[in-house]
Amino acid sequence: MFTGIVQGMGRVVSVEQPAADFRTHTVELPEDMAGGLQTGASVAHNGCCLTVTETDGRTARFDLMAETLDKTNLGRLKAGDLVNLERAARFGDEIGGHLMSGHITATTEILRIERTEHNTTMHFALPAALKPYILPKGFVGLDGCSLTIGSVGEDSFCVHLIPETLRRTLFGTRQAGDTVNLEIDPQTQAVVETVGRILAAKG
Repeated sequence: MFTGIVQGMGRVVSVEQPAADFRTHTVELPEDMAGGLQTGASVAHNGCCLTVTETDGRTARFDLMAETLDKTNLGRLKAGDLVNLERAARFGDEIGGHLMSGHITATTEILRIERTEHNTTMHFALPAALKPYILPKGFVGLDGCSLTIGSVGEDSFCVHLIPETLRRTLFGTRQAGDTVNLEIDPQTQAVVETVGRILAAKG
């Protein structure tokens, strides 16, 4: 379980891909995130939960299976790239974002970015299948960041980013056309689907 508060950015040190449907990458973690990290621990990469398979100081290895490569942007990573990182939440941690599973629902494209002196608004494509779950002022996970949804259009939605988010995450360098991981809020999904089933049962 994660909170959507990115704790730092890690650099991909190496990528090994012995087959089209499997790869392993090694990431150098920020110093303050590496302490106590053990094999079997969960670390979110751009919001996707991955399991540590090996550690060595500040570096850790992670395996990416076919489903991960198919459903996320992690298969595009190459040595030198940065990823948003968050270690799994622990009981007693402050929940500053919203609860996230680390299971990516889909990827989406940045359509355009509006920047002023103090504000940045990013507009994203809205997959038709996810439209019921993307609601104004609701939550969404984008590349592992817990963000509040701004406006929602017929085929797009936007979020507003503060300077701190731009400084601490990949969103500071993202550009129109980039692909990001999207996780819908599981509580919103549960409510929407439950109401849908009740209404369908009532005819």
